[in-house]
Amino acid sequence: MTTKNPNFSENMLSVEEARENILNMMFVLNTEYLPISDCLGHVLSEDISSIIHVPPWNNSAMDGFAVIANDTKSASENTPVKLNVIDSVYAGDMPSSKVSPNTAIRIMTGAPVPDGANAVVPFEQTNEIQQKANKQHLDTIDILKPVKENDYIRFRGEDIKSGDNIFKKGTILRPSEIGVLATLGFKDIPVIRKPKIAIISTGNELTDLGETIQLGKIYDANTYSIASSVEKYGGTPIIIGIAKDNEESLNDLLDKALDYDILVTSAGVSKGDYDIVKNILSQRGNIEFWSVNMKPAKPIAFGWINKSKNEKLPLLGLPGNPVSAMVAFEQFVRPSILKLKGYTKLDKPSVNAILKNTITNEDGRRMYIRVLVKKEGVDYYAEATGNQGSHVLTSMAKANGLAVCPENVLEIKSGQKIEVQMIDWHVDDL
Repeated sequence: MTTKNPNFSENMLSVEEARENILNMMFVLNTEYLPISDCLGHVLSEDISSIIHVPPWNNSAMDGFAVIANDTKSASENTPVKLNVIDSVYAGDMPSSKVSPNTAIRIMTGAPVPDGANAVVPFEQTNEIQQKANKQHLDTIDILKPVKENDYIRFRGEDIKSGDNIFKKGTILRPSEIGVLATLGFKDIPVIRKPKIAIISTGNELTDLGETIQLGKIYDANTYSIASSVEKYGGTPIIIGIAKDNEESLNDLLDKALDYDILVTSAGVSKGDYDIVKNILSQRGNIEFWSVNMKPAKPIAFGWINKSKNEKLPLLGLPGNPVSAMVAFEQFVRPSILKLKGYTKLDKPSVNAILKNTITNEDGRRMYIRVLVKKEGVDYYAEATGNQGSHVLTSMAKANGLAVCPENVLEIKSGQKIEVQMIDWHVDDL
């Protein structure tokens, strides 16, 4: 790895500086009560305590026979202990009989343990299967192996006791947490609501999907890659539309975006773009146009649009090139959405991978190289997905990670290790 003295342009912010400025304007959203089936990925806005025991009673961990353990102490396959079967109890029922010495009650998994019993003998440790095969009536049962007191019993409150604080405010709800909440009987859950993200693309050259494309025009890809990224990270995308390069069109779409939590725009933020985009945004709020020391996605806009006298709509202006827009989204919009949702860990998961291609950093910016990461043995390997031009969106589609070449590194050679931010963790190769 070849390094150089990091003497960068004073006009460019570091990625960390830009992200900090953006996140300082993001605040956790308000609480809403959602049906439990809609809570996956949400963050609890209140502590959750139990008002019941789980399990609510002592119950059987196996299909078998509820017994007094001492009655089975001499049992073996050669000298089985014979017990009288006096009743049966099934899951969902309450026992109607009591176990006394030398008796047993047939019991199913989850059924309450009858009074008098202090252990359960699984069917596999009896002659139950043989008797059923011979169509014998189960008046008695042979115990073929002893059990100890409390064997195969799940005790009342063993998992959760009434009054226990189960989940703290700030807990991210995964399927396991949702399962616990359902076990406790919660139907509606207090959570931080999803942020609603307004999306506007800008440019006279853009054509919406489904329309006939004319010479000199391109289809609007950014709206849909941004919208799906918003959804991926737990926000609700609101597609406002395509703003033409005139004041009336842009103002009309900005008016439609004011009811939402963040406005994300694409294009109109670089030096060569129409000044009208910058002028209108600045007139309606306070917008800063930055050069961020990264590649791709150097030009970024950030600030706010005035909603009312006291309310502001945060705005993140992404570059127009499709890869630049997606890389900038990952670095700046993604953590903003997570912070609004109440998440506290905002960094992307990463791995150290062995490069299969040499990376050359010619202009001293932090580079994000689209790579495909695969695990081979105990190591991860990263291979660039082809042409790294910021217009080559297929290279993003082939990637599952962004390899990070630091600003002060001139070259990372094939065979050396590099940090890779993982875009996706569900890829089969991992």
